[in-house]
Amino acid sequence: MNNVVLIGRLTRDPELRFTASGKAVATFSVAVNRPFSKTKEADFFNIVVWSKTAENCANYLAKGRLVGIQGRLQSRSYETQNGDKRYVTEVVAEQVEFLEWGNRDEQPKKKNEDFGSIDVDLNDFEAIDEDEDIPF
Repeated sequence: MNNVVLIGRLTRDPELRFTASGKAVATFSVAVNRPFSKTKEADFFNIVVWSKTAENCANYLAKGRLVGIQGRLQSRSYETQNGDKRYVTEVVAEQVEFLEWGNRDEQPKKKNEDFGSIDVDLNDFEAIDEDEDIPF
């Protein structure tokens, strides 16, 4: 069994590329806080995403966004131009959950202190002048 589940923040913007056959692939890294760490340590994981999910990640994710990743570990090796052999272990994501939304250029919304942990943008509300307009 090979299953990985992570929740963390992107440490860099996703990089989108296309294979020779036209299949989309995005790569990015995620920082995951270590539980019970007194010095706020984190682990950093390289993530690989394929197809339409890769395109969505490139369009909607940015450095600092919170994501949930479900996938599998994969090890591979390659040879550098100098002839050195390198080994890489990465998470191949099968599912990416966007835990913070917005356009790629927008910063994550700050939480409104009046509502606790609920993410509310007060600009989304408009005043109702008369009681007849209330839908209940």
